[in-house]
Amino acid sequence: MKELRDNQSCFVCGRMNPSGLQVDFEIDREAGSIKAKFTPLSHHQGYEGIIHGGVLSALLDEAMVKLAFGLGIPAVTAEINVKFRSPAAPGEELLVTGRLKKRSHRLIEAEAEIMHNAKLIAEAKGKLIRVG
Repeated sequence: MKELRDNQSCFVCGRMNPSGLQVDFEIDREAGSIKAKFTPLSHHQGYEGIIHGGVLSALLDEAMVKLAFGLGIPAVTAEINVKFRSPAAPGEELLVTGRLKKRSHRLIEAEAEIMHNAKLIAEAKGKLIRVG
């Protein structure tokens, strides 16, 4: 696999991707965590009034991988397990957070969650593989 490079075209966080979500993540290197706010729009729906689970899953995945990359660990998702707890609606500001839980030579275990007004919307556990 070739070296991972950020060309700002990522579907979730890429500033150069006009079709993407353009989420602005903040990494806290001391705490080893990441967070972002995102307000989905009506075109992010699956069923009427409910944000598509794929959009929520992409946000969770990005939080875990972007945190690893931001901490100097080039990695890609090897496995992700998402649990949807409550529906999110268009116009609701969502808080996406993530953290790395365990690191070994090749494998990183991470977690992420999406909240709205202290209500858990979705959570994920993932395994990332170091590359490069």
